[in-house]
Amino acid sequence: MKPSQSINHLLKGSVALGFALVVCRTALAADVNLTFISQDTEQPLPGVVAMIEAGPAPTPRAAAMAQKNRAFVPHVLVVPVDSPVSFPNNDNTQHHVYSFSPAKPFNIELYAGKPESPIIFDKAGIVELGCNIHDQMQGFIVVSDTRYVDRSDEHGQVHLTIPDALLAPGQSITLKAWHPRLADNTSSQRFILSGPAAVEETIALVVNPEPAPGGELQGLQERFRSL
Repeated sequence: MKPSQSINHLLKGSVALGFALVVCRTALAADVNLTFISQDTEQPLPGVVAMIEAGPAPTPRAAAMAQKNRAFVPHVLVVPVDSPVSFPNNDNTQHHVYSFSPAKPFNIELYAGKPESPIIFDKAGIVELGCNIHDQMQGFIVVSDTRYVDRSDEHGQVHLTIPDALLAPGQSITLKAWHPRLADNTSSQRFILSGPAAVEETIALVVNPEPAPGGELQGLQERFRSL
């Protein structure tokens, strides 16, 4: 199916694009249905975080990024901006959690149990986490400044309902897509949607292969140890 002329593609990085976008319009809301696939395998891509940059700010909520079996749980945590996040350690060993990401650099030195105070994630962006004790540990916190955000399911599908006015004629909105296996997983990929639109296509993302078990975060570790 040919792409609609009302959708402009803004390409960044090594992302190959074709949208899987369906916009169904009602009197008050537009239902945006996205399907993400891996460009290499053409298989559905679960775990893509899709966000629409528009509308009122989301309501902050408390969340937790635990450590269990020497891994961050969940591997990817999505929270609204200004949310407090705790880092409970459920292992029988200590952890040293840190981030160098511009959205939230922080350092929780060697600890067991639960730190006394949560970390407030007050800037939208991608926060990559590591542990200075266990090199294989990696996690991400996606801090969103929109309430229109969701993750793709096992079929690579995302459904977002947005106000109809956001896709009014002559207006455009920005869609951001992020996945932990993007070639550059420190930021989201951006696409411009212009309304009104009614098309169905596929967003094919270039992603790295699944990491081997026990892979090390050499770059992140070296930056920590160089301080």
